[in-house]
Amino acid sequence: MSTIPTEKTVLVFQGGGALGAYQAGAYEALHEAGIRPDWLAGISIGSINSAIIAGSPVDQRVDNLRTFWHRVSSGLPGHFLGNGNAMRKWFNESSAFLGSLTGVPGFFTPRVFAPWNIPGDPMAAISLYDTAPLQETLAGLVDFDLINSGAIRLSLGAVDVVSGNFNYFDNLDCTFSPKHVAASGALPPGFAPVEIDGRYYWDGGIVSNTPLQRILGGSELETDLCIFQVDLFSAKGVLPKDVFDVDAREKEIRFSSRTRLNTDQFRKLQSVRMAAKRLTEKLPPELKDDPDARLLEKIGNDCAVTMVHLIYRHAAYETGSKDYEFSRLSVEEHWKAGHDDVVETLNHPDWLNRTRPTNGIRIFDLAEQRLRGKKP
Repeated sequence: MSTIPTEKTVLVFQGGGALGAYQAGAYEALHEAGIRPDWLAGISIGSINSAIIAGSPVDQRVDNLRTFWHRVSSGLPGHFLGNGNAMRKWFNESSAFLGSLTGVPGFFTPRVFAPWNIPGDPMAAISLYDTAPLQETLAGLVDFDLINSGAIRLSLGAVDVVSGNFNYFDNLDCTFSPKHVAASGALPPGFAPVEIDGRYYWDGGIVSNTPLQRILGGSELETDLCIFQVDLFSAKGVLPKDVFDVDAREKEIRFSSRTRLNTDQFRKLQSVRMAAKRLTEKLPPELKDDPDARLLEKIGNDCAVTMVHLIYRHAAYETGSKDYEFSRLSVEEHWKAGHDDVVETLNHPDWLNRTRPTNGIRIFDLAEQRLRGKKP
């Protein structure tokens, strides 16, 4: 791949349930290309994929991702005996319905609503499923000692249920356990909040379904970054034709990343930071100790960000159930789509010939160009 020696590699994984197999496939292609992340940031299913990658030896990362996705798709069929979008939509809807009744292996099981059980388990009163299987899966699949060693930075987003504040668990200052990963994916009312150190947390997607702002919005930008943002919902879409389309489109709008907003804000902020650095370098010695000059020096930098935006584009037969439809067939399709989009991107002339951005940030969405049939 085209590389810039000064930059660190960051993977940003959005939430999206069963669609997360797209991220796993994307990572497989990145891994095959020799790309190794320095920082992983995730929300919900993106947190699970991130934790598996960060908590696995380099040569086991793809295999462990496959183990997880094979396990969660083992309860539903992997073969579609039919033709056309209408029949495939029926297959997907049936798979999603079956999963909602019986649960997903290694992920969650339905709660038995017996009133006499609630006093002993208050979480049973406020959730439909138990995610204890997910924590067991993570404990067996993820090396949390490796995560906590800080070999790769890991940042996972969650929401404090009581305060309503967005919170990041970060291995710079947090000791990770399976609970931290499960908390980032505890989407209500399906899943109960997860208790950590006396606080209860829900899925970070309630506030923001992407951790991109963690990367771009903080004061920690100290070097050039190459960010691969792998999204599972597209902000762009078409006018719905029926109530099934409405459900799917509403989710896309609610859970899409607002990448344009985040990157536009970053571009403006970074232009100020770059100007501050240039200005402080021009100051005469007698002004360098001025409090205003010291402030400008503190915020000033000339770091550059390259962002690769990869977005799952749903198939015509997929509806609002696509994020909880865990059939083996769909998981394998999503995995392949992610893999193919990365391969397409890394072999694109624009990517192969890229240079360091001069205005703070440059964004590549090369897979979209292919899908739209546009020339670069």
